[in-house]
Amino acid sequence: MISIRLKPQYDCDFVIVGAGPGGAAAAAYLAGKGFHVILADQSHFPRDKVCGDFVGPVSLVELQRLGVNELPEYKQTNIIRHASLYLNGKHMITSRIPSVPGLPSYGRVIPRKQLDYWIFQAAQAAGAQVKEGFRAQSFSVDPQGVRVMFEDGSARHRVYTRAIIGADGSNSMISRLLHGESARPKDRIVAIRAYYDRVSGPSDHAELYFTSESFPGYYWLFPTGDSSANVGLGMLLETLPPTEEHPRRLLERLIEEDPALRERLSRAKLVGKVVGWPLNTYNRHTRIVGERILLTGDAAGLINPLNGEGIQYALLSARWAADALASCAERDDYSELALQEYELRVRQELRYDMALAGMIVELIRNRNLNPVWLRALQIIVTRARVDPTYADITGSVLAGLAPSTSVFTYKIIMSTLKQAAMSLGIDLAASVFRGPRYWVEHGMQTGKAGINLLAGVAQNPGDYLGWGIGVADNGVELATQVVSHMIDSTLHRKPDSG
Repeated sequence: MISIRLKPQYDCDFVIVGAGPGGAAAAAYLAGKGFHVILADQSHFPRDKVCGDFVGPVSLVELQRLGVNELPEYKQTNIIRHASLYLNGKHMITSRIPSVPGLPSYGRVIPRKQLDYWIFQAAQAAGAQVKEGFRAQSFSVDPQGVRVMFEDGSARHRVYTRAIIGADGSNSMISRLLHGESARPKDRIVAIRAYYDRVSGPSDHAELYFTSESFPGYYWLFPTGDSSANVGLGMLLETLPPTEEHPRRLLERLIEEDPALRERLSRAKLVGKVVGWPLNTYNRHTRIVGERILLTGDAAGLINPLNGEGIQYALLSARWAADALASCAERDDYSELALQEYELRVRQELRYDMALAGMIVELIRNRNLNPVWLRALQIIVTRARVDPTYADITGSVLAGLAPSTSVFTYKIIMSTLKQAAMSLGIDLAASVFRGPRYWVEHGMQTGKAGINLLAGVAQNPGDYLGWGIGVADNGVELATQVVSHMIDSTLHRKPDSG
């Protein structure tokens, strides 16, 4: 008996579900390599998305790869050269965007309605076949390919392809089906955003605001033009104790009460609505590849939990995913094992940075210790004001311009400890001259954090046990990455000449 194996009839080489920055960029790269790509999204472009709209230097380089920087409209977008930080309504520091080799020393504020559409158009120009208004319903994998079911109004469509990229955002259907579950609430942050006109102040300054009420999180003002701005708030969804005030109401109240932000918005007028959206942050335990499946950007949870940055990681992961699929195509092997090339690259490039961010976020999740965390922030900022090198390094790491390994150097650690000792010594000396009343007030503020912590443990021991386990788990992960980096640096260190 002769067995004849028919070659599968594919509708395309690759299907990409989701046409945001990650999906559209991946489509542009793959189509540019000569592959037949279908890029599908449930929306019609241009469409809006909740975001702070700040596009950092790393992302600008990725947009240049896609040719977006050549658009006349792109060149008219607002440039950000400085970043200012405020704590409890008081100005702490203003610094230039750090200068890093190979990157522009500025960022841009580009509303997502424009940015996403430009990348979408780049995918079209590269030859990707776009399907707007196509909602992915399900997919199934067989030994030779993937069948994806789409719904377009009342019509249903089936597409057979070699492999699929899930780029359908934080509520990714592809991710849910791959993992069999949704993301944990612990891995989610919520972002609230509004646009304002008639905004006062410099248009090249991005401003970040911290208060005990908004912590763990921050609110921002990112100018979109000479007198317009994106104003928003980002917070962890799950905290101890839980945040009771709705984020939208909290943002409105902070705009009314924060003197620094109120000054910028004293004559401002709200344009449109205040809108919000939950986002999934990075979890190293989450799989981002499967049999003939890749996840990119928000769908892969590639959002920094500390600063909420996602555009940068969406664009980077798109390029890495396209490289991995092109490599798989050469071998005609799209197995999960073959796609590990992509997952390994994501881990190698991002895991150290995400480990540091994850450790900090797990610590500050406990709002009972807000005075401690905000004091630590104040110490770091105080040091940055008098040490430009320290400011550039810490600022670059926070903005994602430099690897987290930069802060784990002897000089940076010792500078931080030295500043902490100086600040605490100054506080102690000042308290001596301020008299008993200050001692009592200061002692009460310091002791209140400890009392609240103990009370919380007594009332919800399970939650606080989980927090302690999370701190320990993230601590082990960070220590592992630090040691791994040290070993790798030692092995690749060039021998001294002579």
